[in-house]
Amino acid sequence: MQYQHSRRGALRLPKSLGPYVFALYMATIMSFLMCLIITWTEFGFGGDYFGKVMNAYRVAMPAAFLCILVVRPLVGRLVTWSVRVEG
Repeated sequence: MQYQHSRRGALRLPKSLGPYVFALYMATIMSFLMCLIITWTEFGFGGDYFGKVMNAYRVAMPAAFLCILVVRPLVGRLVTWSVRVEG
């Protein structure tokens, strides 16, 4: 596996890993936001709020990553079915 450096010197992964990188970023961001919101609605914003958020996040992030990997092909087909291609 070859890694490339961009003009800015950052390490770039091969294009074939794109779906996995997408799933990782999406799972990381969305599970954290959902943990913030759900913890706030269930327990309020108390002294141990961020501790509770991080406890939830330990479970939510890996689960979200796996779910995105499984569901992504279905979502792609649904988008293709739902969105008109102009041409």
